[in-house]
Amino acid sequence: NLLDFYCQYPNEASCEEALRRFREHHGLFSSQCGGLRLSWNPSHKSWTCMDCKHEMQLCSGTVMQGSHLPVRDWFAAMFLLTATKRAISAKEIQRQIGRKRYQPVWEMVHKLRDVMGKRDGGYLLHGNMEVDEGFFSTETPEERKDCPLKRGGEASAYWHIIKKQPAKDAYGQEIQYAKEVGHIKMQVIDDFKASTITGKIKQGTDGSADVTTDGFSSYASLEKDGVTSSHLAVVTDDKSVGKVLPWVHIAISNAKRSILDTYHDIKAEFLQLYLNEFCYKFNRRYVGFRLFDRLELCACTYRADFKH
Repeated sequence: NLLDFYCQYPNEASCEEALRRFREHHGLFSSQCGGLRLSWNPSHKSWTCMDCKHEMQLCSGTVMQGSHLPVRDWFAAMFLLTATKRAISAKEIQRQIGRKRYQPVWEMVHKLRDVMGKRDGGYLLHGNMEVDEGFFSTETPEERKDCPLKRGGEASAYWHIIKKQPAKDAYGQEIQYAKEVGHIKMQVIDDFKASTITGKIKQGTDGSADVTTDGFSSYASLEKDGVTSSHLAVVTDDKSVGKVLPWVHIAISNAKRSILDTYHDIKAEFLQLYLNEFCYKFNRRYVGFRLFDRLELCACTYRADFKH
């Protein structure tokens, strides 16, 4: 819980020391020349490269670079994001860490969600996969509130890929029909054109996947265009789609419940960030308490593109 976290990191100095050791343990090099001979300067809170004399600050090259928030707030936010499977709002994090201003905390949380997406973006899915699209209701902009709504509300489209791994019985033999879910990817798409969907799937897979989809025409050219190794299209209705594409619909349902139950109405421009968090936690659901260390490594490896 948060009390245990603050016992382990009682002040800013302890967090800075933990961050320094963590970065050095996971391989630190000069951003200028790539040199590995770095000397720590405690008075400047920086490393100096012994080869090129370039100075690197404690948070240089991380998601925390340029932030005015203390490292302890970043650590607390990472802990709160990973301590529970459900989605947690920036307001709740603001209340937990005792910050008066909401905007810096909101930006911090979105930056962490941004690097979560960058981390998962480095992995390509393969094997048996399910692909489908879903709709998430989003906040209607003021200028469009008088316009007719689509499908009962302002909606954004998503594509979902689920890697399925064959389950095995007690004797180690593969069960023909039983499958267990592996990793997922979720990406916002602007339209349902075949070129858009094909391009997104190509970015997230290694080209050797065996894909199952519904009968939507935009998936028809996946195998022909070399995006997948094979493609099985099954014409479905509302009753049978859950049997043909079970895991992808479970993922969609869980994502909707996790996001909308916490945030109610969310702006479409931030939806991808919320999905990044959901997928990051889902793909590491067996990591347990080590998820904080995983996110810390992610935060030290990537810089966020998020600006607002």
